[in-house]
Amino acid sequence: MKRFVAVAASAAAFVLSGAALAQAPQKVRLQLASAFPTSLTLIGEAPVKLSKKLERVSAGTIELKVNEPGALVPALQAIQATSQGSVDAAWSNAGFFAGTDSAFNMFATVPFGPGMGEYLAWINHGGGLQLSREMFAKHGIHNIPCALIPPEASGWFRKEIKTANDLKGLKMRFFGLGAKVMAKLGVATQLLAPGDIFQALQLGTIDATEFSLPSMDQKFGFYQVAKFYYFPGWHQQATFLELYVNQKKWDSLSDQHKAMIEQACGDLTRDVMAEGEATQFKAMREMQDKYGVQIKKWSPEIMAAYEKAWNEVVAEESASNPNFKRVWESYAKFRGDYAIWRDAGYLK
Repeated sequence: MKRFVAVAASAAAFVLSGAALAQAPQKVRLQLASAFPTSLTLIGEAPVKLSKKLERVSAGTIELKVNEPGALVPALQAIQATSQGSVDAAWSNAGFFAGTDSAFNMFATVPFGPGMGEYLAWINHGGGLQLSREMFAKHGIHNIPCALIPPEASGWFRKEIKTANDLKGLKMRFFGLGAKVMAKLGVATQLLAPGDIFQALQLGTIDATEFSLPSMDQKFGFYQVAKFYYFPGWHQQATFLELYVNQKKWDSLSDQHKAMIEQACGDLTRDVMAEGEATQFKAMREMQDKYGVQIKKWSPEIMAAYEKAWNEVVAEESASNPNFKRVWESYAKFRGDYAIWRDAGYLK
């Protein structure tokens, strides 16, 4: 009898282990093209962290291979390559896809827009993600918000900007909808890949640049060429980074693997938000004390000029692009509704 029980138990264990193996997801490999060098603090390091999180949570059944900008495709073409299926996935943000439709800018960052909490709320609970998914799906892409960073700096300038007239005629690297604002103030803007900015600034191809947070700007060494560093970043008060997966590739994944990727992106978002807030003061102090950087704040008059130009951009984009109008209306309604909580709940 004891022998029978032992044999039965062994047989049951064998059947259960076989069932577990049958249910275990097959290993998948995703080739990812990053828009940012992995040596770059925060947003460049983020996809590498994501890869490690996925390896751990999936017990090695998800392999996310992070490729440097240019290794598979140029930095600014990573999302396009994902759409075409030439790569499985991209690490970038929606503003780099705005040449396809200017409304994509709204899912990256919005001038004079919300802080991280409010932006996260609109994307996840106010209809923003639904709108972006609809738009990306038309291009064969599944997008997953995967990181969120705090306010950026407003830009590096070789000379002090005392009035809005001082901006006229400048050549400046600028991102997203903010570039349209700067153009209204007489600035000739262009979008350069992160790795190309310093050389353009050093050679005089551009006179000024904005890029990102102080910790990242410090890494690129912009302070070696320009000493006037302006705040606040009216054009990017919060910025989303996303994981873009080719839709066919995403559809081929198991539900278990999809859930792992979504959860890892949620965890990474928390990490990046916290690290972004924790590391800026050190970079700002070092650039002031060691390199003679002058940290400046825009005058109320210049800020008013930026905001006036921004309102004109919104009106023009809404009139010319139905997608932009639809996304803007969703965003503006949410911000209007949110205002009672923002004004009552937060210290000024």
